[in-house]
Amino acid sequence: MKLITAIIKPFKLDDVREALSDIGVQGITVTEVKGFGRQKGHTELYRGAEYVVDFLPKVKLEVAVADGSVEQTLEAISKSANTGKIGDGKIFVSALEQVIRIRTGETGEEAI
Repeated sequence: MKLITAIIKPFKLDDVREALSDIGVQGITVTEVKGFGRQKGHTELYRGAEYVVDFLPKVKLEVAVADGSVEQTLEAISKSANTGKIGDGKIFVSALEQVIRIRTGETGEEAI
């Protein structure tokens, strides 16, 4: 089992959710986050004063999947979140040692 964490642009969330739904991914956790990578923020004007926005709004998705679904899930996220511009985000894949569904007590891939 793997935990896939993706940091994407907020306006691409619906596209990614739809792509994951199309391949049968059932559970997604979404968190609004702020951060920067190579973009390093940008400057904005507010009431005539210029200021630097260091942290840009992003969306963090977390998806737990069986080992056999990892490549398909990565491809769905990559294609649907891609704009071709800087700041599209990143995807991280981590090993999941154990998953337990609290309501039923199911463990492992059955709990996903």
